[in-house]
Amino acid sequence: MTRMMLGLAACLALAACGGGSDSRNQRGVSVERQAFSTGQISRACMTSGRKAANTRLCGCLQAVADETLRSRSDQRMAAGFFGDPHEAQVIRQSDNPHHEDFWKRYKGFSGEAERVCKGL
Repeated sequence: MTRMMLGLAACLALAACGGGSDSRNQRGVSVERQAFSTGQISRACMTSGRKAANTRLCGCLQAVADETLRSRSDQRMAAGFFGDPHEAQVIRQSDNPHHEDFWKRYKGFSGEAERVCKGL
């Protein structure tokens, strides 16, 4: 059961690192421009040790985070999932109303990041 929960947390944290081919996000912003976005999410992505991590993908994730996880605290919490995927599961299962609100925003971020950043 613990392994399944850890696996789920890892999948949720990595959902934003999927593949695909759309070169524009829903607002029509070029993914190529997004590759230069920097911040907490981008740094966490680049230092995560994942084979798929590159400046283009990590910059895209940051650009999506800038649109969907606008507060520094939201981005800090999400960036922490790169280093500790189990923390995502802890937050998801928390009864804390702030964690529940964050998780809704994080789900929006991960869905949009998967759609926009696929294949980078």
